[in-house]
Amino acid sequence: MIGIIDYGMGNLGSVYKAFEKVGLNPKIIKSKDEIDSCDGLCLPGVGAFKDAMDNLVSYGYIDKIISFIKAKKPFVGICLGYQLLFEKSYEFGEHKGLGVLKGEVKLFPTSVKIPHIGWNQLWIRKKEGVFKDLKDGDFVYFVHSYYVLPKDESIVSTYTDYGIDFASSIEFENIVGLQFHPEKSQDIGLKILYNFKKTYNL
Repeated sequence: MIGIIDYGMGNLGSVYKAFEKVGLNPKIIKSKDEIDSCDGLCLPGVGAFKDAMDNLVSYGYIDKIISFIKAKKPFVGICLGYQLLFEKSYEFGEHKGLGVLKGEVKLFPTSVKIPHIGWNQLWIRKKEGVFKDLKDGDFVYFVHSYYVLPKDESIVSTYTDYGIDFASSIEFENIVGLQFHPEKSQDIGLKILYNFKKTYNL
């Protein structure tokens, strides 16, 4: 069973349905104590970084999430949930993230239209794991104004070009981070979620 954390940041229905479709056996998590019974965990999210961190604190989730990741259990962060894994964001000031991975979250350059909304391509660095059997140029769906700049480039699985080449996904040990929305990315998104299931035996 994979838990999808409900912390008041976005509609979880489409994530739940996509996970269910690939056989991930999802459950919406509404309290921190439910995390202990999960085999895998998903942190989704749409909205502002600071609001998300404040909500995770008020729900009492932070220690549980960090312990879950440190226990090497499968974890996937989607969109804002991916950004929150890093040390800090510069969205409306400077705000501390979960700090599970080293790096920061920055605003796209003013030379491009912000937010970055719609279909864009993946350029794949890691052809196994979550991106097995996908090909360079496959399209997925994005909605975001900020991007992750990981300190360690070796964790980056895909890049996407939007004025700059940004890290549109990462894989590190038991952690997967996806800047795009697999639940809105049709067959490619479902394939990525299916690969997540197979890679981590969920």
